[in-house]
Amino acid sequence: MLKNFWYACEFSSAIVHKPKSIKMLGQNFVLYRDRQEQIVALKDQCPHRGAALSLGWVEDNCIRCPYHGWKFRSDGQCTDIPANGPAGSLPPKAQVATYPVQEKYGFIWIFYGDLPEARRPPIPPLPEYDDPSFHSISVSVKFNAHYTRVIENALCPAHMATVHANSFGAGFAEDPRVAPYQVESRPWGLSAKLQYANYTKPKGIFKLFFRPSRTTLNARTTFYMPNITIVESDFVRGKMVNYAIHLPVDDTTTISKRMQFRNVFIQRWMQRWIDPLFVKFHYKVCEEDRAVSESQYPPVIPDSFSEEVHTPADALPLAYRKLRQQCIALGWGTKPSSQPAQITDRLNDQLEVAVTDQLVVDAKAGSSI
Repeated sequence: MLKNFWYACEFSSAIVHKPKSIKMLGQNFVLYRDRQEQIVALKDQCPHRGAALSLGWVEDNCIRCPYHGWKFRSDGQCTDIPANGPAGSLPPKAQVATYPVQEKYGFIWIFYGDLPEARRPPIPPLPEYDDPSFHSISVSVKFNAHYTRVIENALCPAHMATVHANSFGAGFAEDPRVAPYQVESRPWGLSAKLQYANYTKPKGIFKLFFRPSRTTLNARTTFYMPNITIVESDFVRGKMVNYAIHLPVDDTTTISKRMQFRNVFIQRWMQRWIDPLFVKFHYKVCEEDRAVSESQYPPVIPDSFSEEVHTPADALPLAYRKLRQQCIALGWGTKPSSQPAQITDRLNDQLEVAVTDQLVVDAKAGSSI
């Protein structure tokens, strides 16, 4: 897992004035809205006896601990200990860790790390969110798998004909080849244009609305550190953008929070009956991915590239692995690095250059590892 990035931890609509517990990166956070509708993010642990603050309540823009009633401001400072009385002193350590927070693109984002504000990687753009020509649906899917495997599944261009043969992948089996492609650099990310030969219509709802038979499907897959995947598909009769946040809950659990944008059938009277169909189909596709992701071993993508066999079609997942390793070498892993100090210092110097260049990665599909 990685620090020093903004993590979208929940949909905006899920955070209200009642405290809500969020688990990510193996830790517990508590979020709530104050009277001004601003989001407050704290560590979900009272420093007194360790009770979960999320079981408490919001009072005067502060949060009360459910155990002994200690009251904490949005900056984490304790302002009241009922057992001490109104004139009682407050221990200097009576405070809770707080986290920078943003509300953007329909998500609540928490910055987890120790970088100063000026050096923090930004939240990547999502232009479709404010584009009136697109309409969106949202889903949340739990995977009993490490987030790195879930991300690689989303970035993989070669599994449609097999994993998704009973959904949108129908039609690819006749020619499952992945045409050569090049991985392009993005600020703190990667992107690739992809083409697929198609011979039949897909199964499910898509067969009614999208993609005539015998056509070429044009797509673009994009990744942003640390856990965002975007798959844009041109179905000839419409465009769809699948935006996913793969939240690392712990070492064995990932929650994918997804927004799917489409530029067809967006009239309000259509949304009421078409949206549930798209939601149902999206869950079907996720179930197909989940079965494979949860079966993979080792659970975490290997540190060494030689532990698994690779082909030219794996260029995008391999570029993700390289980018992730760069961030770990920079000291951004949440676990202590096992690198000797002198090697770490040298890697930090190298990565400072890479960061300045927005972590440029240029991987070509014509090369195998």
